[in-house]
Amino acid sequence: MNRKSRVLILLVAVLVLGGVALGATLHAAGRAGEKDRAQAGGPLVRSGEVTLDAPGVGVFRNMAWGPHRDEIASVPAGDPTGPRTSSGVRCLRFHTAGGTGVCLQAVRGGLRDAYRAVILDSRLRELRRYDLAGVPSRARVSPSGRSAAWTVFVSGDSYAGAAFSTRTSVLDLRTGRSDRTLEDYRFLLDGRPRRPADLNIWGVTFADDNRFYATAATGGRTYLVQGDRAARTLRTLHPNVECPSLSPDGTRVAYKKRVEGASSDAPWRLYVLDLRTLRETATAERRSVDDQAVWRDGRTLVYSLPGDYGSDLWTVPADGSGSPSLSMRAALAPAFTGR
Repeated sequence: MNRKSRVLILLVAVLVLGGVALGATLHAAGRAGEKDRAQAGGPLVRSGEVTLDAPGVGVFRNMAWGPHRDEIASVPAGDPTGPRTSSGVRCLRFHTAGGTGVCLQAVRGGLRDAYRAVILDSRLRELRRYDLAGVPSRARVSPSGRSAAWTVFVSGDSYAGAAFSTRTSVLDLRTGRSDRTLEDYRFLLDGRPRRPADLNIWGVTFADDNRFYATAATGGRTYLVQGDRAARTLRTLHPNVECPSLSPDGTRVAYKKRVEGASSDAPWRLYVLDLRTLRETATAERRSVDDQAVWRDGRTLVYSLPGDYGSDLWTVPADGSGSPSLSMRAALAPAFTGR
């Protein structure tokens, strides 16, 4: 073997050994990083398939820092702190029911951000998309999966003050018919027709594909309204109700209520209204909840509060008993499939 061959073999050996050492170092660092994340309470997130029709699954916007932040992810509903499966689909607001998803997204690039609503099938494949008139705020799908609604801020970016304007749209996915703004509906305040110039509607929650509930605001007050898509009417039912969420049996509404003496920056408490008696029940959550709560089942509410990653999910009994409990860190916009 000549000198040139020996030098070449030595060079190859050095490169191979160096590569092995580097790989081992990176692998060890990755395991150490994973361990550190687990010790710090950060959730483990892995790429995979997320479906919207599997029974017993919690689906949500993952808020954990890393490559999967803002992606729709899932966990078994019975193990909310377990490893997350992330879909690769990014949403600012999200909801699913009946195997259909609605995803409100930011569209980057251009002079300013734009936004769109994307309708997804049970495998998170895009079916349709619609341009939005403002910043995403709320989204809901009807129990059948055949209707969707969304609210955006046309001006302002918070419900806490008075200087905001919203637009809420409802879409029939069977016919493609869109009610672009619910402010066009006939508004009945205490049974009397009104056409207030300052009317705002937001926070739809569906009873079925025709009937829904939402918040109406006018004259500095908010109301729970019952909507009828066929009749194109909104009828007030109860005052001081914002962001309603209908229970699975259709008999109660969870909502945020402004309470006297609270800070103007954090004015709400989480309540439940019995639709038959109009009796209000305060939940055991005493912090201000600026969210449209979700019913995990007929007894438990899920809602977001600020956390280290931007948002954590908490639970509380709907009947006023018990106490709040942290359910999931680094998560937002939950929904539960296969109910």
